[in-house]
Amino acid sequence: MPSPFPGMDPYLENPEFWPEAHSRFIVAIAIALAPALRPKYRVAIEKRIYTSVPEDSVLVGIPDVSVTSASSTPRRPSSILTLPAQAEAVTVTIPMPEEVSEGYLEIREVATGYVVTVIELLSPKNKRAGMGREKYEKKRMKVLSSPAHLVEIDLLRGGEPMRMSGEIPETDYRILICRSNRRPLAQLYAFSVRQEIPSFLLPLQSGDTEPVVDLQSLFAQVYEQAGFDMAIDYTHEPVPALQEEDRVWAEALLPEKGLRG
Repeated sequence: MPSPFPGMDPYLENPEFWPEAHSRFIVAIAIALAPALRPKYRVAIEKRIYTSVPEDSVLVGIPDVSVTSASSTPRRPSSILTLPAQAEAVTVTIPMPEEVSEGYLEIREVATGYVVTVIELLSPKNKRAGMGREKYEKKRMKVLSSPAHLVEIDLLRGGEPMRMSGEIPETDYRILICRSNRRPLAQLYAFSVRQEIPSFLLPLQSGDTEPVVDLQSLFAQVYEQAGFDMAIDYTHEPVPALQEEDRVWAEALLPEKGLRG
C-alpha cells in the first residue's frame, strides 16, 4: 500500500521511523543514480561518525528516590555539639555519550577519485543545536570551499533550517542545489507536505549529461519496500505535529484513503 500523502509522508519524521527511512533513502538514491553515471562516475556511500550527548540530557538529574529517616523518640536538648547524620545516597541520571553515524553520498570520477558532487540527506541532529549541527556545518563549509557541487535534501519539518539568504519561502521541506561554478547563488526547491517531492538535475562536470533525480518515485519505492504502511498508525497525529491548516487537510485526506474512520 502506498503512502497516503502526495509527497513526503510526515509520519516518517517520527524518531521511531526516521533512522530507517534515512538509511533506505540514501541507498535507494545511490542505486538509482549508478546506471546513469557509469562508466565515468561511481556513487560512494560515506558515513560521518561522531560522539554526541543527547540534547535533552542534563548534567545532574532529578533524584528518583530520596531516603530519609526520623527518630522514633523526641530529641533531647544536648550541650554536646554533634554533626548531622550522614546524607543518604540518591539516584541521579548523567548524560551518556552515543555514537552517531550519518550517511551521505559522494559522486566520484572513476579515473581520478575526484569528488564531483556531495549529496546530503539531513538528519534531526543536523537541525538542532549541538554536536550534530556543528559537525554538519563544518562539513558543509568544507564542501562549499571545494570545487564539488552540493545537493542538500531536507525532508524534516522540525529543527532549524540550514543557513541561506534571499527570499526564502516559509515551507515544510527544502532541496538545495549548489553548483560550484555559481556560488554563492544556489537553486532552492521549497515544497510543502501537500506537494510532491520535486525532481532535479544532478550537477556534474561541465559538458556531461546530468541525470534527473526523481525523489518522489524513490520515496514511493522505499515506503513500499520497507512496509511502512504496516508500521505506521495513521489514526494518531504525526510527530512532530502538523501546522493547523495542514492538520485539517490531513484529517480530510486520511479517511479518503481508508486510514481513519
